[in-house]
Amino acid sequence: MSGESLNGMYFEELSVGQSAIFAKTVTEADIVAFAGVSGDFNPVHINEEFASQTMFKGRIAHGMLSAAFVSTVFGTKLPGPGCIYVSQLLKFKAPVRIGDTVTARVEVTTLTPEKKFATFKTTCSVAGKIVMDGEATLMVPSKG
Repeated sequence: MSGESLNGMYFEELSVGQSAIFAKTVTEADIVAFAGVSGDFNPVHINEEFASQTMFKGRIAHGMLSAAFVSTVFGTKLPGPGCIYVSQLLKFKAPVRIGDTVTARVEVTTLTPEKKFATFKTTCSVAGKIVMDGEATLMVPSKG
């Protein structure tokens, strides 16, 4: 890690319209691991026989797994290490299935200098279709 900084962008380096993404193909292992870490063993996520009888006609990933990919963008890319999550509104619009590639995208929409808050439009999509929509506010370190 020599030469790499543990600091992300400073508030003063942000501008409205900046965006970043993270994409990952959801695997069986991801769903099982997320269930174990979160304690959410809802059978719609882990039991194919049960899930096949639901409106989804098969297992789906936890919605919060996709939401976690938004957190990945914030913590690693924009603004990056050092930012603090303040709030997140989420609307789940479509299911994510094993084998789907989820693309999480964040875009700066508002900057509040007096609080060092940045507001972001947050989305997750699969094959161009929005599966999760939301808005997040982060506190971003200042140069001063």
